[in-house]
Amino acid sequence: MNKSPQVGVGVIVCRDGEVLLGARRRSHGSGTWGFPGGHLEWMESPSECAAREVAEETGLLITNLRFGPFTDDRFPADGRHYITLFVVADSPSGPAELREPDKCAEWRWFPWDAPPSPLFPPVASLLKTGFNPFDPLATHRPPRRLTSQ
Repeated sequence: MNKSPQVGVGVIVCRDGEVLLGARRRSHGSGTWGFPGGHLEWMESPSECAAREVAEETGLLITNLRFGPFTDDRFPADGRHYITLFVVADSPSGPAELREPDKCAEWRWFPWDAPPSPLFPPVASLLKTGFNPFDPLATHRPPRRLTSQ
């Protein structure tokens, strides 16, 4: 059987020195804390996916999007392999609403250096790299033209 990795987008939503994390509910990652995000859809840019997923899951609008690193995570027990692209964004105001309660039990803000436990594996992988979304040198703005034609 020929399988290919899936591409996920994890959105590090920042506000007042903290990041938004949700308690996951589903077979994949159930019981762990992760960023809003999801699968990159056909013909969708990572920035478009980030804005869509955050709005769908939390009702928040995000601004100042910038790219972070990616992780390569394998879940042999689940038969899954993900490349997760991390997008960093700001959300200056408004509550994070629980819009998909079947997928997430709650949303909470945490300091970057004091996350809850256990973490969703791609988030844990990201933290192991030493990445800090609050370091302006650690992220970069998406190019003006995201796709070639």
